[in-house]
Amino acid sequence: MKRHGILAALLLCIGLTGAPTMPARAAINSMTLGASYNAQKTSITFRVYSSQATRMAVYLYASGYGAQDLASYVLSSVGNGVWAVTVPVSSIQSAGINGTVYYGYRAWGPNWPYSAGWGKGSAAGFISDVDASGNRFNPNKLLLDPYAQEMSQDPLNASNQNADVFASGASYRTIDSGTYAPKGIVLIPSTQSTGTKPTRAQKDDVIYEVNVRGLTEQDASITAAYRGTYRGAGLKAPALASLGVTAVEFLPVQETQNDANDVVPNSDANQNYWGYMTEDYFAPDRRYAYNKAAGGPTAEFQAMVQAFHNAGIKVYIDVVYNHTSEGGTWSGSDPTTATITSWRGLDNSTYYELASGNQYYYDNTGIGANFNTYNTVAQNLIVDSMAYWSNTMGVDGFRFDLAAVLGNSCLNSAATSAAPNCPNGGYNFDAADSNVAINRILREFTVRPTAGGSGLDLYAEPWAIGGNSYQLGGFPQGWSEWNGSFRDSLRQAQNELGNIAVSIGQEANDFSGSSNLFQASGRAPWNSTNFIDVHDGLTLNDVYSCNGASNAQAWPYGPSDGGTSTNYSWDQGMSVGTGTAFDQRRAARTGMAFDMLSAGTPLMQGGDEYLRTLQCNNNAYNLDSTANWLTNTWSADQSNFYTFAQRLIAFRKAHPALRPAAWYTTSQLTWYQPSGSVADSNYWSNSSNHSIAYAINGSSLGDANSLYVAYNGWSGSVAFTLPAPPTGTHWYRVTDTCNWNDGANTFVAPGNESLIGGAGTTYSQCGQSILLLISK
Repeated sequence: MKRHGILAALLLCIGLTGAPTMPARAAINSMTLGASYNAQKTSITFRVYSSQATRMAVYLYASGYGAQDLASYVLSSVGNGVWAVTVPVSSIQSAGINGTVYYGYRAWGPNWPYSAGWGKGSAAGFISDVDASGNRFNPNKLLLDPYAQEMSQDPLNASNQNADVFASGASYRTIDSGTYAPKGIVLIPSTQSTGTKPTRAQKDDVIYEVNVRGLTEQDASITAAYRGTYRGAGLKAPALASLGVTAVEFLPVQETQNDANDVVPNSDANQNYWGYMTEDYFAPDRRYAYNKAAGGPTAEFQAMVQAFHNAGIKVYIDVVYNHTSEGGTWSGSDPTTATITSWRGLDNSTYYELASGNQYYYDNTGIGANFNTYNTVAQNLIVDSMAYWSNTMGVDGFRFDLAAVLGNSCLNSAATSAAPNCPNGGYNFDAADSNVAINRILREFTVRPTAGGSGLDLYAEPWAIGGNSYQLGGFPQGWSEWNGSFRDSLRQAQNELGNIAVSIGQEANDFSGSSNLFQASGRAPWNSTNFIDVHDGLTLNDVYSCNGASNAQAWPYGPSDGGTSTNYSWDQGMSVGTGTAFDQRRAARTGMAFDMLSAGTPLMQGGDEYLRTLQCNNNAYNLDSTANWLTNTWSADQSNFYTFAQRLIAFRKAHPALRPAAWYTTSQLTWYQPSGSVADSNYWSNSSNHSIAYAINGSSLGDANSLYVAYNGWSGSVAFTLPAPPTGTHWYRVTDTCNWNDGANTFVAPGNESLIGGAGTTYSQCGQSILLLISK
């Protein structure tokens, strides 16, 4: 969960009418919403949904910003809440639009019915900013089509930083937003290929989470004009493949409010670097495109996907279907003032979950208003968006931000008159309800099979804010989940021993796939997405170099607001005895080894491979800065860590014993005490034990080698007595993360393993480290 500062007034946040009853359906975009040319390109059809509007008009422009409309057309209600009009291209050209067609909608409804006397900037027809049913129509606000495939610009940008333009309420309702508002762009379908999608099983993936801009913005190996763009990102595909990455997971690439990032140089003012403020669920963010012409971002994104596919790398995108950039009301005491750029002005009660009384919103996101994920039409938008990004843009999977909101069963048949859209105070996660969005998604899409093949990979961030929204392990079969318990318990083991009760049984559970979370629901170890760090929190380096967060520092490392106070971090360079940077690197190697040697699907944050630091900032959402961008200028220690990471990933990929499709059996994995005895119930139950080892029978899992992993969680050395390797083999050391082994060959290349011995051999392992052996 990220914690955002609010981006100027546009993003300030703190009676529902029933949506039409519509069955879940398998057809994608069955209402054919959006704007599209006919086959002959002689006409454009505009179709938009609003169940409550009483009048709808589309306004056409020759440019996206700063110009008045050149033509407008009234749409007709064609049933099921859909409004439509077909306009000849010849008429559009006659109006003076001879190139790209930009468009937006103006809508009238019960709170602001149409008046013949209305003109832009007029109050004619106005009754209220919000009525008893929650309608918020305002014809002075030009509305972005929720299905627009590209968008002209963000509401806030280099030319406009005034969010009041887009607001309702007494002070703002008659400000016309037409010249400032983001417009949809009518696109001719792209012919750019996205290549052949990899069919690799998810259990065999290594995921690399990164921001598109940050990946190349300061990479001198990339042509300057391409840095920070989709085109630049595609050029990095070979480098990521060389690291061993098999899936790149981009922070949000759907249009987000970030055009104002550079307005105030060298400052966090108005910045939104991470991108969790979606303005359009279909449009690729134009700021990330080298080619910013109409259609350019779409084709460039597709070409980037093709480049990754050609390198054998899947492309995942982080999607934010739990809230939108419109946020909530600007004040908890004034229901009239809110941002209106799209969904709110078209059909507030369809797209948002309204609180009792219909004046405010339920919010489990921290941004002000839940997206109305139980509503069928709102679900249609989610499904249609996913289908577009998968089928047209070529992506292979999705990571769902605050995915627990998509399990919200509010607005269901158990609704009460006291709370028309929710019987449980606004939020109720219910994976057993077939109509929640997470189950609708499973019905509409094929999830990639265990053994690989065609389908989508689905990753949930399984929590939100408040209620029963912490749902780690609570998602249905078909979903994988970010395993926050894996992160927390292993950080605690490394950094909090003596401060927090640390269980060796929990660590063993983490190493073997977290069966306590995923087995009962019929899922597999690979449904556990294992990570030590991700974008919202400390970097891998900082987990072991910081005694907590430091977010108030100066640019480019801050300042950032928010961020968790629960970091489970520790500057291991301050440890007793020989505390130095060696200890920090040892801890980081051990943390990365946890991730790559455990059953599950490993996820790493971009930059972890070279020990990137944010100098203890754990919430750098608002820093579009050199500190947040990756770099390929490294010290010798960073280069050594890169080699360690690269070889560690290669080892995981070479050994199927680390990537089980099903839960380990007792004949496949054996747990050992340091003494060499099998760990029994007495050992597991002794809270004073903090060292454990395990051997994996490689032959039973299609692996040419058996593996032995020993973890010493103590601060001092522990002697491990080795079990018998397979007949005719000995144990050889692949890596020991201890300080003595710090350098270019901490993790040896295949064939250079050191002989350790056989059954009964003892190995002295330093504190807080991992030993990895193979049999051969």
